[in-house]
Amino acid sequence: MKNIFVLVFLGLSVSAFSQESGIKFEKTSWNQALQKAKAENKIIFMDAYTSWCGPCKSMQARVFPDKKVGEFFNENFINVKIDMEQGEGPALGMKYPVRGYPTLFFIDPKTGKIVNQALGYKSTEQLIQIGEQTQQKKKSSI
Repeated sequence: MKNIFVLVFLGLSVSAFSQESGIKFEKTSWNQALQKAKAENKIIFMDAYTSWCGPCKSMQARVFPDKKVGEFFNENFINVKIDMEQGEGPALGMKYPVRGYPTLFFIDPKTGKIVNQALGYKSTEQLIQIGEQTQQKKKSSI
């Protein structure tokens, strides 16, 4: 019995640790995310998803928890996940049109304009590359 308890505890610890290493998405309103991004002079990374989207679920399970992705995105962006069919999602969908899911937006909080965007499932390497391209666009616009 003691061994089972230890295995369960270790399994939960590893699971909790792996969640800590990926992208940390803000659990806040869109306006609060904008304010935080302005204050920290960071672009907003917005994952526009739906609950029924298979590629969205795949990215949530495989890409966003990745340590390298988390380190890069947490350092360079304010990260938000928006269900485009609930809450603020439909209104944001009017401002930032989505052609498919997931759509990954990079938004300048000062102007509200899209700096970069990508459509569909992206691997960890692809997502980091898109993030790096976005950083270059930001630097070249200064």
